[in-house]
Amino acid sequence: MERGEGEGVTAQVSEIEIRHCETLDEYKQCVRLESLTWGIDTPVPSSMFVVAHHTGGQILGAFSEGKMIGFTMAVAGLRAGQLFLHSHMTAVLPEYRNRGVGRRLKLFQRQDALKRGIRVVEWTFDPLELKNAHFNLVRLGAVARRYIPNCYGITESPLHVGLPTDRLVAEWWLDSERVKNILADNAVPSKDTAARIELPTDVGDIRAKDRIAGERVQSAAREQFEKHFADGYVATSIERRNSEITEYILERAEELAGLKLPKIQAE
Repeated sequence: MERGEGEGVTAQVSEIEIRHCETLDEYKQCVRLESLTWGIDTPVPSSMFVVAHHTGGQILGAFSEGKMIGFTMAVAGLRAGQLFLHSHMTAVLPEYRNRGVGRRLKLFQRQDALKRGIRVVEWTFDPLELKNAHFNLVRLGAVARRYIPNCYGITESPLHVGLPTDRLVAEWWLDSERVKNILADNAVPSKDTAARIELPTDVGDIRAKDRIAGERVQSAAREQFEKHFADGYVATSIERRNSEITEYILERAEELAGLKLPKIQAE
């Protein structure tokens, strides 16, 4: 449920401080920013930020002249005996988006996790939010091989426009050669055997204007992702073919360059 990149121009990135949040007032600021981003349906309360902080999670804030303009909240998880972080929320104020703030929050998150011996961070994202998908897969080097239909249920948030909250699960293998190369701007080419899932480039406009049409696109995407994941493919990138079509790129798990994925553990 991460939403860090969008439109807007304001402060220079160099003027923005990224640091841990540790006070109740800062957690309340996170909740206010949360409500501005997703609406006031059922925001995660400040008490959960306190719990995350005291149980091995992360609360990271981005500040400009003392004002919180973005945050990341992650909780600690354990799977197959291995500690990981589930990054539940990342948000940046609209006027500060497209300034690299979301990326700086994620890079700080990675650095902090590695210092603590944590090798993987996961989060969910809407597969129809193509800009976020590009940020997650192409800019950060995350991959996805799990699809959760209607993960959070039908909500009143204007961002979901009444559709099921289908989500891909991003896996960010922090110390993998794949991630290191991508963060160093060394592109990792896809294999010739890659599969592709086509989506309308303007899918955001489609579902905002016509819920039924949006649900058709979502259902078709869900079917294809679930089929390819069952066949051992992993979503590794997203490319805009032209003004009308954008494609997810999926590669076989055993063929990924610079990343050896463990088997998915039953939850």
